[in-house]
Amino acid sequence: MQNQKPSWTHFEDIDAWIFDLDNTLYPADCDLFSQMSVKMGEFVSNFLQVDLEEARRIQKHYFSEYGTTLNGLMKCNGVTPSDYLAYVHDIDISHIEPDTRLSNALDALEGRKIIFTNASEAHALNVASQLGIDHHFDAIYDIHWAEFTPKPAISIYEKMLADLKIPANRSVFFEDMAKNLKPAHDLGMKTVWIPNNAHWSHEDSGGDHIHHIADNLSEWLHHLVEDRQSRLSGS
Repeated sequence: MQNQKPSWTHFEDIDAWIFDLDNTLYPADCDLFSQMSVKMGEFVSNFLQVDLEEARRIQKHYFSEYGTTLNGLMKCNGVTPSDYLAYVHDIDISHIEPDTRLSNALDALEGRKIIFTNASEAHALNVASQLGIDHHFDAIYDIHWAEFTPKPAISIYEKMLADLKIPANRSVFFEDMAKNLKPAHDLGMKTVWIPNNAHWSHEDSGGDHIHHIADNLSEWLHHLVEDRQSRLSGS
C-alpha cells in the first residue's frame, strides 16, 4: 500500500480508469453526503411512518446490513427505487467548484473512463457536470445498471466488467470506501483508495487489497500524468 506520488510504471498497462462518484471524484469536504443522509432519513420516516430518530436507526442498520439504505428498503419494505433515488439525490451541489486540474488529468489519460457508483446515473451526471468533467466518461455504471445490487457485492464488479468488456487486469478502480476495493483486488484490478475522515471510509482498510492511496484525487492524477510525460520525453 503506497501513500506517495504515483509512478507511471504501475499504470502503463491500464486502459480502463474506473471511478466511484461520491467522495471520490469530488473531495469529501464538499459534504454532499450530509445532505443525502438527511434526505434518506426523511424518506425512511415518511415511507415507514416512523419518527426521525427511528428512521435514522433503520437507515444505519440497512446501510450496514445491505450495503445501501435503498437495498434494505427494497428487500425489507418493497420500496420503489426510483422514488427513493429521486428524493435522496434532490440536493444542492451549487457550492462544488469546477475541477480544471482533474479535468486536464483525465484528458491526458488514454483509455476509457467509467463512473461505477451505487447512486443513480442522474445524480452522477449532475455532479460530474458541476465538476466540469462529464464529457470525459464513456459510461456510468449506476445502481440501475447493477439491478440494484450495490457494491461491494463481487457479482456486480463481475457484471460491470463483463457488460463493459473490460479486462480486470487492465483496469484500475478509485474508491473512498476501503471495503469496496477488496472485490476489485480479488478480480485482478488495481486499486486506489481515496480516504476521508468518515468511519465507513476506513472500514476494512487494512490488507493488501489497497494498492495505492490518493489523499487528493486531482493532485494524485496530476502527478501520475506528469510522471508519464517525463518518462515519454526521457527526462
